[in-house]
Amino acid sequence: MAKGNAFSLVAVALLVLLAANLMSVESIGVCYGMIGDNLSPPSDVVRLCQSKGIHALRIYFPDQATFDALKGTGIDLAMDVPNNVLPSLAYDASAASRWVQNNILAHDGVSFKYIVVGNELFGDAANNILPAMSKIWDALCSAGRCNQIQVSTAVSFSVVKNTYPPSNGEFGESFMFPIVNFLKNTGNPLMVSIYPYFSYAQNQAQISQDYASFKAPGPVFSDGQYRYQNLFDAMVDSVYSALEKAKGPRVRVIALESGWPGSGGVGATLLNAQTYNQNLIEHARNGTPKRPGNMEIYIFAMFNENKKEGDEVERHFGLFNPDLSPAYPINFNPEQNVCNAV
Repeated sequence: MAKGNAFSLVAVALLVLLAANLMSVESIGVCYGMIGDNLSPPSDVVRLCQSKGIHALRIYFPDQATFDALKGTGIDLAMDVPNNVLPSLAYDASAASRWVQNNILAHDGVSFKYIVVGNELFGDAANNILPAMSKIWDALCSAGRCNQIQVSTAVSFSVVKNTYPPSNGEFGESFMFPIVNFLKNTGNPLMVSIYPYFSYAQNQAQISQDYASFKAPGPVFSDGQYRYQNLFDAMVDSVYSALEKAKGPRVRVIALESGWPGSGGVGATLLNAQTYNQNLIEHARNGTPKRPGNMEIYIFAMFNENKKEGDEVERHFGLFNPDLSPAYPINFNPEQNVCNAV
C-alpha cells in the first residue's frame, strides 16, 4: 500500500510538472521583425524556433515565405494588419473579406492564432482601428474561423494614465473605450506593449534596475491587498485597472511586446537583457497580483534589426544574431529541466 501511495504521489507530481511545462510553453512567443538587411531566411528562422522550443511567433505583416515555412509546424502565429492598410479596410467590408481570404484563409496549415489590427496607433489614425477590427472579425466569422482566431489591436502602454499605484490606472485616450467594448462583447483580448526597460531608463531616480528586471528581493510597494515585487506586474495591473474602469473587467491582457536591449542605451547590456528575458519567461506562468495564473507574453525580438528607425537602442533587442547564434543563453522552456530532473 505504501508503495502504491508513493507511486501515485510521483505520478501526480509528474502530471503537475507536465502541466506547468505545457503552460510555460504556451505562454511565451517571440516577435519576429524583419527590418534588417542581414537576416536569415524564414525557413531557417522557423527551424531555429523548433530547435529552441519557441511555439509562437508574431510577424508585423503578411509574408509568403514565412507562411510557407510555418505550414504544418503547429507554431502559433500572431499577424499584424499593417497600419497603412487599415484605412482601406475600415469602411469597406468587401476589402476586409478579401484581406482575410488572401492573407489567412488561403494559407492552409498555418496556425493563425491572433490577427493584430494596427500597431500602437494614436491620433486620427487610431479612429480606423475599431471599424477595421470589426470588419476583420466579421469576415473571419463568416468563414467559420472566429472560434479559432482572435482579433485585437496592439496598443502602447502610454494609452494608460495614472499608472501608480496600479489601481489608479485608467485610459487616457478616448479611442480606447469603444475598442474595449468590442473586445468585451466578442471575447477577444487586449494586446499591450509592456516595456519596464523604458520606464527604468527614463526614470532611474525612482525605478531601480532590480525592480525593473524581476530581481527585487521582496515586495517594493503595496496597493491595497496586492504587493508588487516587479515593474512588469505593476504595469500590467494598471492596464487591468483601466479595463475595469472602462467596463471591460473580463478582457484578457496579452503582453504582445516586452524585452530588454543588449546595447545602445542606459542599462542595455547582454547580461541585463538575458536576466530580464529569462526572468520574464519564468514569470509568465505566475501572472500578476491582480490576475494570477498563466499570462501570454511575446518577447521582443527575435533579431537585432539593423535597419529599424529610431534611437540606437531600438536596433538591439535581439535574442539571436543574424547568423542564428544566440546573443546570450536563454531557455524558453525552463520547466523541462525540472521534469528531466524528476
